[in-house]
Amino acid sequence: MSAPDVTQLLHEWSSGNKAALDSLTPVVYDELRRLAGVYLRRERMDHTLQATALVHEAYMKLVDQRQVRWQNRAHFFGIAAQMIRRILVDHARGVRAAKRGSGAVALSIDEALGVSEKRDLELESLDDALETLAKVDPQQARVVELRFFTGLSIEETAEVLGISESTVKRDWVSAKAWLFRELSRIGT
Repeated sequence: MSAPDVTQLLHEWSSGNKAALDSLTPVVYDELRRLAGVYLRRERMDHTLQATALVHEAYMKLVDQRQVRWQNRAHFFGIAAQMIRRILVDHARGVRAAKRGSGAVALSIDEALGVSEKRDLELESLDDALETLAKVDPQQARVVELRFFTGLSIEETAEVLGISESTVKRDWVSAKAWLFRELSRIGT
């Protein structure tokens, strides 16, 4: 389905057309599965959040957005990027909290050595650094969010943000350098 078709369905759904949501669901769900797969391929092998669960939770949160007037496909997937980021960070924090709890949970050798927890810490540190970057340069933070958490291309990111591809490239390079310095400074 083309971007204009998705945009039209989003507008119809925002206007209260329930049938538009039925037509939109398979397209959006497939795209969210692709985005979740892109991100989760970067995760450790024993990551406990599966792509299907991530997609389902993100989709349910998106469908629950009753106050949003969807502008277009890009706006929808921009919001999806924020939700995927929140879900992943919340999941990482929950896993770490459970490990610190009373649990008589058996740990793998990797977990016992802190290997798995390190990835969760890195995700949390990245989230914290992105929050700081958003205060300094909100656009660069959004570029990172869209590129890293949803795997959008330069072209797709430009569409979502309504900026040129060259600006996305420039922001992406600057943001990565800034984040590297920030994460190195805090010792991640």
